Amino acid sequence: MSESILIASLSKLYRTRRYRRAARAIRYIKDLVRRHTKAEKVLLDDSVNSYMFGRRYDKPPRRVAVAIMKIDQEGKVVKASLALRIRPPSSEGSTQ
Repeated sequence: MSESILIASLSKLYRTRRYRRAARAIRYIKDLVRRHTKAEKVLLDDSVNSYMFGRRYDKPPRRVAVAIMKIDQEGKVVKASLALRIRPPSSEGSTQ
């Protein structure tokens, strides 16, 4: 089974209404994976869902890394799980 990592930028979703952001992020990730793998069905792992809704539904993360794995031989069904948590670099040396 081949596995690849896809980094999805979700910053454009912040232009939408607050109460829809996390649900739109889940839908956007599914569509992005479907587009890149040409799969018919995309299964999302619970880790992606809990990462999206971890900071409430109105503040999803700006970026997410998703590991994509083909489940069947033809590649019609793929599973997407959370690859790693992306955090901005820390500003330890900044002075204010």
